[in-house]
Formats: sequence, structure tokens, C-alpha cells
Amino acid sequence: MAPELARSNGSVKFNPSVRNDRAYVTFLAGNGDYVKGVVGLAKGLRKVKTVYPLVVAVLPDVPLEHRRVLAEQGCIVREIQPVYPPENQTQFAMAYYVINYSKLRIWEFVEYSKMIYLDGDIQVYDNIDNLFDLPDGYFYGVMDCFCEKTWSHTPQHKIGYCQQCPEKVRWPVGELGQPPELYFNAGMFVFEPNYYTYKRLLETLKVTPPTPFAEQDFLNMFFRDVYKPIPLVYNLVLAMLWRHPENVELDKVKVVHYCAAGSKPWRYTGKEEHMGREDIKMLVKKWWDIYNDESLDYNKKAVVTSAEPVNLLAVALSGSAAALAAPAAESKRAIRYLMAPPAA
Repeated sequence: MAPELARSNGSVKFNPSVRNDRAYVTFLAGNGDYVKGVVGLAKGLRKVKTVYPLVVAVLPDVPLEHRRVLAEQGCIVREIQPVYPPENQTQFAMAYYVINYSKLRIWEFVEYSKMIYLDGDIQVYDNIDNLFDLPDGYFYGVMDCFCEKTWSHTPQHKIGYCQQCPEKVRWPVGELGQPPELYFNAGMFVFEPNYYTYKRLLETLKVTPPTPFAEQDFLNMFFRDVYKPIPLVYNLVLAMLWRHPENVELDKVKVVHYCAAGSKPWRYTGKEEHMGREDIKMLVKKWWDIYNDESLDYNKKAVVTSAEPVNLLAVALSGSAAALAAPAAESKRAIRYLMAPPAA
């Protein structure tokens, strides 16, 4: 039997108390087409009537035109400097993940007491502002799946064990010792920016052994004692549709993560493995419906009000950060999903 998920009765009304020290945040690098994903995300958040802004952490190589597009969609554009792993790590981590260590910079955004991180290939289909009200002092995310070929280097994949259905293939304790710690997908997580935490992240990175999944492995290691799993409705990795369909109620999913090969809506051809599925086609169309909906565009006049060059970087720091507490580790063998608190 799959782990029982905490469920909403579908009658929650979103009317949270607005706080200016909360925000969503995403990450963008380079001059490629991922900017379309971020634009789609901004419009998706607007469609579900979030009361909080979207901050986009951009590396210096993101062109001015892309920054302007994001600002015109109501995003707060913040330039960050790259964070590189030790040289001995780059040969082990998958090349296209290495730059993702720069995500660690978002712990510097201490004008916000709590943030929800979302990858640029994510879309939000239902209001998730209530996640900001989860208890402080923990790191929240959705458990990943170990069944795809990208995990072939792990003992989990080799023996067929997955934390999404631990009873299907049980972990051989006698041969491999205790089961691995719960492991989250770092495409979506709830966290608390904090300078001290940020400093520890960079110091720890310098001495961390090399790993294939770069910052995702690193964050799982760093926050393992304060990680709390939340239901997969908050980050549906598309592989769940064919790996663990018994765990998915698609009509209740709030956040979809288009991370499977060939699933990026703005690159979708339908030719890659699994991409011809009707549920995938439906989700791709759903993304495009939001992206193409001009009624969801931000009021550009509110962003550009002068013929002078526009400073697109948010540089003012205000407010104070809530420290990320580090309570004593507790046993994670029994999976407990935390129900997000209902909005007021």
C-alpha cells in the first residue's frame, strides 16, 4: 500500500493574511528558452490569485531583454553571482546541474522570512499560499521517485526500491544496512532565508563529497535532520504518472513539475518516451492555456513608467529573517506527511 497522503476536503477558501516578508522564488540562468517557463510560472501564480510576489534570481548571463520581460510580468528580478562547487565535484556531477549550486544564493534573501522555491519548469494550478503557514524551523518538500533511469547509479534503483512504495520492494536491511534517509525533489521546497544558514551552506559545500545530482543531493544532505515531507500534490514529478499511478489523483494536483525528458511545454514534440500519453498531452495543453492567456499578463504600465533605463534588480533589503532552527533529528522510517494548514 502506498503511503497515505494528507488530503484537503476541497472546500478550503484562500484568504490568507498578507505579509510582505513572504515570496515565491525561482532561478534562471543563461539566454535560453527557460525564460518562457518562468513567464508561464508568473502567469500561473497570478491565475490562482496568490497574494505573494515571484522573485526571480538571475545569473549575470541572463540578458537584459529577458529580465525586462520578467519585470513586465510583475516579477522581482534579483541578480545573483554564481556559486561553483569544488573543482573535484564538477567531473562527477551531471554538467547541466553544476550551475544549479547557484540556487544557494536564495538563502541570502533575508528580507523574506519564508519563501517557496519553484523551478522554472513548474506550473501552479491551485493556490498554495497556505504552505507559508507551515511551522517554522523545518525544510519542506515532496519525496522524489527513484524509478527512472537517471537513478541507475544508486542502490535504490538497482534493487528496485522506491520510497514512494517502500512495501513493494523492501529494503534489504541485512545486506545494505538501514534504509536511506527520505529524499526530496529540490524543484519545489519551502524554506527560511537566513545569513547564518547561507554561510553554513557554502562552508559545507567546500567539503562535500562529489555527487551526481549536485545541489539536490547537497540540499538533501544538509537539511536531512529538519526535512519534513509534504504530499506529492505540491510537486507532481511527471514520472509518477507511469511509475506510481496508484499514488496520483491528477484532479487534485496543485503543482506540476515538467521535468521528465521531453515534457517541457515550450519544447514539447510528443515523440519522447511516455510523452504520447493522454495525461501528458492534457498537462502540456493546460500549461500553454495559461501561457497564452493575455488576461493574465501583468499591467506593464505599473513596471515601466519612465523613458530612463529601468533598474530591474531588487536591491533594497527590508525586514528581518527568521532563523532556520535545527531541532534534534527524529526517526524517518515511518513516513508522515504534513498537512498544509488551511488558509485563514
